[in-house]
Amino acid sequence: MITGGGSGIGEAIALALAAEGAQVTITGRRIDALEETAAKAEGLHPLAMDVTDEANVVAGIKSAVEKRGPIDIHVANAGIAETSPFVKTPLAFWRKIMTTNLDGVFLTCRESAAGMVENGWGRIIVISSIAGLKGLKYGAAYSASKHGVIGLTRVMSEEFMGKGVTANAICPGYVRTPIVERNTDLIMQRSGLSRAEAEASMSKSNRHRRLVEVAEVAEAAMWLCHPNSGSINGQTIEINGGQT
Repeated sequence: MITGGGSGIGEAIALALAAEGAQVTITGRRIDALEETAAKAEGLHPLAMDVTDEANVVAGIKSAVEKRGPIDIHVANAGIAETSPFVKTPLAFWRKIMTTNLDGVFLTCRESAAGMVENGWGRIIVISSIAGLKGLKYGAAYSASKHGVIGLTRVMSEEFMGKGVTANAICPGYVRTPIVERNTDLIMQRSGLSRAEAEASMSKSNRHRRLVEVAEVAEAAMWLCHPNSGSINGQTIEINGGQT
């Protein structure tokens, strides 16, 4: 199961898993986007699910398990990235980010992990961010939420240790996704920069001075899913072109 599987990193991981023969449930709030992704490969199954709604998560995961069997791999990818100056951040904005980025990871991992523990094998992969390892200017809510999911990942790794289930977090820098493309457009509108200049203003935050490609993140996820990855547990895998 991959939350936020209709685009960007989630879509790339879904396609990589499907290419290896996995039956992959991809979730998101927009069924049309999920169906477009599902049409790209055999073995992809779209499921409209809102990770902020506990009842919807419980029902959605139950339905997926009934149709395709227990979840062996869960990729908690759904999230939103919005910024606000700290002293001007409304509580409603803070809660919106936390509800999606942190509550959503908690709920979907909780529902997926039970079957893994029962079956004695599973891989939980949480998509955090470099912002989960350091402070992001104007990103109080986002950075705090991504720090939170790393803490949650480490808790799961401890609780499931010795039960055949691992939990790790992938922490990418700026990745070429629809979110970054929208931010590029906003920078162009506000600053008058060209697309290349606007993209460079973000990619300079990555140590190798370029955007990370979604395929690079997908490769890391596939490595964590491998049967021989069982000793990799409770880790933060940085994909940022260098040391943070």
